[in-house]
Amino acid sequence: MTLRLLQSPGLTTPKDPELDLDDTETNFMSLMKLRGDLSGKDFFFAFPGQAWAMVPQERNLKCFRTFGFGSGRLEKVDEGYRIYSREVLFYLDPVTGEILQEWSNPFLDGRKVEVVHIQNDPVNGVFARSGPGPLAPPYPYVSCGDMVAFQWNFFIQHPAAMNRKDYPLYSSGDIDQHAELWGLIGRKSDILNPDTTSAYCTMSWSRVADWLPFMEMGNAPGKMVFHSHSLKLMDGPRELPRKILDYIEMHHNEYLTAPTVWNGPQMTSSAKVFKGIVDKRRAAQK
Repeated sequence: MTLRLLQSPGLTTPKDPELDLDDTETNFMSLMKLRGDLSGKDFFFAFPGQAWAMVPQERNLKCFRTFGFGSGRLEKVDEGYRIYSREVLFYLDPVTGEILQEWSNPFLDGRKVEVVHIQNDPVNGVFARSGPGPLAPPYPYVSCGDMVAFQWNFFIQHPAAMNRKDYPLYSSGDIDQHAELWGLIGRKSDILNPDTTSAYCTMSWSRVADWLPFMEMGNAPGKMVFHSHSLKLMDGPRELPRKILDYIEMHHNEYLTAPTVWNGPQMTSSAKVFKGIVDKRRAAQK
């Protein structure tokens, strides 16, 4: 077997005669087949993991287990594919696995804080065949034998949803600077199968970011590190652990299907959702 990767002037490898991922169109369609379903049907991913706090020169602490679930749909358009999606992520007790509603913050002498789970709806975007931006091919890849792994790295810096002046308890700073690191892994044989519109895929997802707003850490030194592995649920949400599925059906039933309305690219962020909660409560107190 030969290990192959995206060609660059200083590092080249032999092309795969069966699946040439250096060809932009092949590269693009291969990732679409892994990420979603080319037939336009809904697809689903589950991503259990952990969330750690890293305090420089002090300690590392596993704060939560996490469990995420997302639904999505691809729509073919002239420039490529639109993706309609939404996702929830729950914070779980790191020992028992219970879904938390409040948390005793060990960095604040055990003070209880209300847990606000991630509810990103919608997360819509466009995978374009050409043009600038990280969603345009060719996507970096590594392949060997029947295995193919694509990689996305998003390093993000923009004004924070909550500034320090108005939200000192919840804001780490006026600039939101974080990283989202993805790996998408599947089988070459699935990609090449003409009868398959949705290739089985596992993903890795890591996030390095500031404190979660609900932790009430303000601008104290430290970062949160998330690490999850995601599995495409080929038989849909019924593959979820019963307790997780019951909770979604009771509290977030809309997340069991992909969005149907397109209002342009929309990247809902958990920080903006949290800000909305805080602003609503402040307005009610006036």
